[in-house]
Amino acid sequence: MVLYTPGRTSSYPDEPVKSGIRIHFLGGGNEVGNVGVVLEDQTATRLLIDYGLAPSRPPRYPSEAPPIGDAIFTHTHIDHIGMAPWLVGNHDTNLHGTTLTAALSGMMWKDTYKVSSIEGYPLPWDRRDEDYAKDAWKTHAYHEWAQHDNWRWQLHPAGHVPGAAMIEIETPTHRILHTGDIDTRDSPNTLGAKPIECDILLLESTYAGNEHPNRADEEARFIAKVVEVVERGGIAIIPAFASGRGQDVLKILHDSGLDLNVHYDGMGKAISQQWLNHPEHLRDADSFEAAFKWSRRVRSKSDRKRALEADVIITTSGMLDGGPILWYLNRLRTDNRCAILFTGYQAEKSGGRKLIETGRIPIYGHTVDVACEIDRFDLSNHAGHTELVNFAEACNPKHVVLFHGDPETRPILGEALEAKGMTVHYPNNGENVHIQ
Repeated sequence: MVLYTPGRTSSYPDEPVKSGIRIHFLGGGNEVGNVGVVLEDQTATRLLIDYGLAPSRPPRYPSEAPPIGDAIFTHTHIDHIGMAPWLVGNHDTNLHGTTLTAALSGMMWKDTYKVSSIEGYPLPWDRRDEDYAKDAWKTHAYHEWAQHDNWRWQLHPAGHVPGAAMIEIETPTHRILHTGDIDTRDSPNTLGAKPIECDILLLESTYAGNEHPNRADEEARFIAKVVEVVERGGIAIIPAFASGRGQDVLKILHDSGLDLNVHYDGMGKAISQQWLNHPEHLRDADSFEAAFKWSRRVRSKSDRKRALEADVIITTSGMLDGGPILWYLNRLRTDNRCAILFTGYQAEKSGGRKLIETGRIPIYGHTVDVACEIDRFDLSNHAGHTELVNFAEACNPKHVVLFHGDPETRPILGEALEAKGMTVHYPNNGENVHIQ
């Protein structure tokens, strides 16, 4: 049971800040996802950046946020935005982000509520909070300063997914950059993040100590596998995250120039339409629209049956924890000509992780064998270790706070940054990092 009692369960300290910047992680400090960080200085100016939940089984929630008037959200992945309705319902918080972040938030919250009901875990917020949150948005363009008490701040493209933002904050004493989730490499639908000079860098560390393969080479390997599967008479089944990965896969397939029968199912269709409603956030809106229209969008039960004759099926959920993917696998799992091509991270205890490790998966209450070929491709939209080091060096901070990462691998990144003269901090959830 998840019980939040406003004002009683927060890890945030009551003591005022006497000097410098206090950085307090409600979640996402020494873990991937579940993000929420409060920044405050001696002027009592306070901001919350992100407030999500980790969609594990059971979900992990951040500590209760203190009273907060304004929260800025870097993007709409649920581990960054999943708890925003609670903020609005309990603190009447103003929500800030890009136009695309605001536009996508409602469908992400609706899906979170739906999944919580199906899986039987309680959410700290309800549908009324969700409705209030939809009306609490104040949207901002990139590179436009906004005033917040004694601070000012602006958004910069983060490269992670279209609409994602880094946050630059100017206080009377420090310039701070919070990266959110970033990728400095160009991807099919967005351009990479550019460094911003700062005094304090809050840097995501998801891939600390790990390198990505060359993006072009990995995309070529992916296309080659799709061709191999189709030529042997199988279907390439691609579980894909609804916001970002599915659209990237679709664009890669379209740009390959191959004559493929691609069917697109799941929530990614509605998200794609919102992308097209906000073309300023896309690397090439016309090209993405062409890819989207090229696919055959699954809209009905009969469409889903027709998709069983496709060359490629792209659908949610990306970790095989529900959604249309289970319907397709239930019908195709005995066909060894077919292949399940993973393009994203598979969390511990997820259906995808179980399938990779055991060749079996729970479908509709029964654990079944899967005869399909299984392959994995690194199409991540997070910066790898070297990209993170180069980005931090170009930002030229005195202090780096490494968050959103595995505590076992963070020190590898930290040592590389310390070797370049930066002071590195390793936050834990519920604790303060105090920088003078």
